[in-house]
Amino acid sequence: MSLRRTPRRRLPLRRLTLVAVLVGVAGATFAVSTDAFGAGHLFERALDRIDRFIAGPVPDRPTQGTVLVTSPPVTPAPTATPTPTLRPSGAPPSATPIATPTPSPTPARVPVDVDIVDDHDAVFAHELKDTWCAPAGVQMTLAVLGLADTSDAFQSELQGRVREWESYSDSHNGKWGPSAMVLALEAYGATGYEVRGYETRQDALRDAAVAIDTTGSPVILLAWRGAHTWVMTGYRADADPRFFPDATVEGAHVLDPWYPWVSSIWGPSDPPGTFQDAAEMERNYLRWKRPEGLYPDRDGLFISVVPTVAVSPPG
Repeated sequence: MSLRRTPRRRLPLRRLTLVAVLVGVAGATFAVSTDAFGAGHLFERALDRIDRFIAGPVPDRPTQGTVLVTSPPVTPAPTATPTPTLRPSGAPPSATPIATPTPSPTPARVPVDVDIVDDHDAVFAHELKDTWCAPAGVQMTLAVLGLADTSDAFQSELQGRVREWESYSDSHNGKWGPSAMVLALEAYGATGYEVRGYETRQDALRDAAVAIDTTGSPVILLAWRGAHTWVMTGYRADADPRFFPDATVEGAHVLDPWYPWVSSIWGPSDPPGTFQDAAEMERNYLRWKRPEGLYPDRDGLFISVVPTVAVSPPG
């Protein structure tokens, strides 16, 4: 007795192709959702490129340039030089003077530790994507000034408006550059910020310290050669830089939107308000140098976004 075998039915080629596509899509979706092998990161970058392509070329429109600061604009320490004696109006030179003003005493040269933020966690915002340090930095600056919250929704709102402020001269890649940050701050009530460039790191930190003291507002530092954003809320120095132009700023209190992530290049980030000493500033706050092209008014300089006027919170 012989057994009759029933031949196996073969799936049509189109059905096999469909199954393969579905399996591939499912696998890709899983990889993206779990960021397996960095797939999520690559997928977001691909979406950014598509978004940039749809938006068209970066507009080459005028924007705020970089102000070169060759020396820190600080007020020298008062001296005890006698002030001219005052005489009554219209009195002859021989008349008895009415007063001899007492010269202001020279401030003591003592170390200072300044921070305009009491609760750093309350004004901290983590960047929602690894390319969103600029809107996160703007968001934290506004939060310190009482002009914004630290919600994910507000950071997304800032990111969504960047094309109102972008310019090719500010960022050849499009979207955020320091001038766009100035325009974003202004749009939400933080007027008077400007992009500044310095020939030395110490000049940049000293000027930032003076700006924080005189305006009560934070400074944005362009760290990692211009690739990252730090918000400086205070500093330590061996003397008050408002009165001593040669004061040495030893480091800064910083809000780093990268926290709590770890960078493969720059290492682990620090919690909100961490004091970054001179060694950390030398490692992270470096001269502007971007791979996408030349920036004649920034290349080789230390760049920051500095307040020039005090900002009053609403109400």
